[in-house]
Amino acid sequence: MTNLLKFSPGNAKLKGIPSISLLAGYSCPQANLCLTKVNLTTRKLEDGPEQIYRCFSASQEALFKEVFNQRKYNFDLLRSLKTVDEIAALIQASLPNPKKKIIRLHVSGDMFNEQYFRAWIKVAIENPNLLFYTYTKSLGLWVKLKNEIPNNFKITASKGGRQDHLIEEHNLKYVQVVSTPEEAEQLGLPLDHDDTNAFLHDKPFALLIHGTQKAGSDMSKAKSALRKRGITGYQRTSKTPNKFKKLAA
Repeated sequence: MTNLLKFSPGNAKLKGIPSISLLAGYSCPQANLCLTKVNLTTRKLEDGPEQIYRCFSASQEALFKEVFNQRKYNFDLLRSLKTVDEIAALIQASLPNPKKKIIRLHVSGDMFNEQYFRAWIKVAIENPNLLFYTYTKSLGLWVKLKNEIPNNFKITASKGGRQDHLIEEHNLKYVQVVSTPEEAEQLGLPLDHDDTNAFLHDKPFALLIHGTQKAGSDMSKAKSALRKRGITGYQRTSKTPNKFKKLAA
């Protein structure tokens, strides 16, 4: 197999955890409140009709050509395959071997169809020594395949999609984007800073708004207010425990 998928190494947030990404928006069939795409010709951002906050991954693709090219390459390569077994074989051949034995699916992108979702389930079953985790708005597919998903494949519903009603109906673990730490507190949701709530715990949590937001929007103003308070990105304070220590073994 000559053409393999391209994984990214861990970044400041995902320390030691490699990830795979697909084109934002195009691979997110159930996106709604965050729906943003990069025009394939001009690489300008295109906002969805009901968008409230911009997808940070789409903003990255607009800013950095190499990011756009890598995600488009992965998406095109996966869509060129016809069966679950073909997709799973490609993923398996492309898998990195991380020290932490954790792999993040879709810093950008989502489960864009059932075959692709099933392929990741197959890969997870065949790699019980690895922990796979992802966020998804493809909740209908998750509900359909829920009983087939192994314990080493952790999934979190990403609120703000077109199938949010399935979260309560099926008691799905979820994450909600908030504009302030106080909003998370009012909702009774812990703020996540390093993705450990996504792969270590089974309760809902919150993420602070992040990424470039549309000028003049409420979320852009919220980000400005956070910056004035010294809160940027996935802010970690001195009181936030380093949960990665639990994974040192």
